[in-house]
Amino acid sequence: MSDNKNGSGGWRTNKWVRAAIPALLLHCSIGTVYCWSLFSQEIADYIGYSKGATEWAFSFAIFFLGMSAAFLGNVVEKDIHKSSLIASICFAAGMILTGVFIMYGGSHQHSPVALIGIYLSYGFIMGVGLGTGYLSPVKTLMLWFQDRKGLATGLAVAGFGAAKAIASPIMTSMLSGLGEGGIWKMFIILGCVYFVMMFVGHLLLAKPADWHEPQGKGEKPGIMATLKTRPITNYIGIWLMFYINITCGLALISQEKMIFKCLGFAAAAGILSTISAIFNAGGRLGFSAWADTMKDRNTIYKLIFILSIAFTGLVMLTQGIKTGSGNMALAILVLALVYVVNAGYGGGFSNVPTLLSDHYGMGSISAIHGITLSAWAFAGLTGNQVASLIVRRTGVEETITYMEKGASHTATVNPTGYQNVLIFTIILYVIALCACLFLVKPTTDKK
Repeated sequence: MSDNKNGSGGWRTNKWVRAAIPALLLHCSIGTVYCWSLFSQEIADYIGYSKGATEWAFSFAIFFLGMSAAFLGNVVEKDIHKSSLIASICFAAGMILTGVFIMYGGSHQHSPVALIGIYLSYGFIMGVGLGTGYLSPVKTLMLWFQDRKGLATGLAVAGFGAAKAIASPIMTSMLSGLGEGGIWKMFIILGCVYFVMMFVGHLLLAKPADWHEPQGKGEKPGIMATLKTRPITNYIGIWLMFYINITCGLALISQEKMIFKCLGFAAAAGILSTISAIFNAGGRLGFSAWADTMKDRNTIYKLIFILSIAFTGLVMLTQGIKTGSGNMALAILVLALVYVVNAGYGGGFSNVPTLLSDHYGMGSISAIHGITLSAWAFAGLTGNQVASLIVRRTGVEETITYMEKGASHTATVNPTGYQNVLIFTIILYVIALCACLFLVKPTTDKK
């Protein structure tokens, strides 16, 4: 396997061409699901529904991402070409159909057909493409980069995180440049573009030629048998800390733009959010590459949770979100919290497949990773929804005025509500740290 490891030889045996590049093409496409906040209000206005009603499309997309990964993990395990093709078709078809239903909703205001169509297209169909597309390159990367599995998976998952930063200015430009109906035109155009990108990734993606995939019953134990090679509490701990890390990340990230406005950074909210996306992507690559140097990858999760608890506790003690607008030191502390949580959120994603492979081996890693991604599905229904509920039910709304591009603007914020979200997240982070310390057994045998 010398050619596979060092990347020498022709393109058919080059690990960058057969694993890294296709992984980036797939993940940089599907990662644009996180651009939803850029156009959710515009979709709501165009089809005549509230923003709250359309928000469920994103929640459904994340839910079906996790559930399709859980149920289709065996398909990915057996045939990455089939799974990557399913991903390409479903993701692109979901985007194009979303554009079609938005177009229909524009000429049929308040139509339940348009709203349900968007749920099915963006939520279910795209969600299936997200789950299979997310899983498809991961095992392949770990097989080609066996000596730096964390770096390899971090590179791909960083593409998922960086997709928002890359696509956001493109989408913003398209929305303003395509004129009337720009919102549905954007979805149809980008659906076609992403299909080409993902299809090229599908054609290139391949496992090393000398990798022997266990097939027979004697060779390959079932998933439950594989999980039972370690105490079941070990897997419960991994699933729980993965779920909590995503839930807490979504809870804070979903409110970050409004938090920036509370701090007096309304005019720079877009730039600060882009920096958040960079930290998110950087955490995916940095934490996973760092974990390659550790005897026990679980140490990375201990660091993520300890840092998150420390910064959340400091902002709670100082009431930084409520008082940060008049105190630059506190405002910087709140920004640090947002960026630490973003980095840890990303790092949690990139480290879970390699942590699972260290504990359970490579034989059924796609299937086990897929089941673990069900945590993402449930976090997608709880993280931002619970945070929104806390903000709606607690605190007092305030109106702030700020200048942007030479014009005066107003925004309604709830500093106390955003501060109260931290109570929810710090409790969960403490639970996650306990799971990390007491349920997930250390391993020094990286498989």
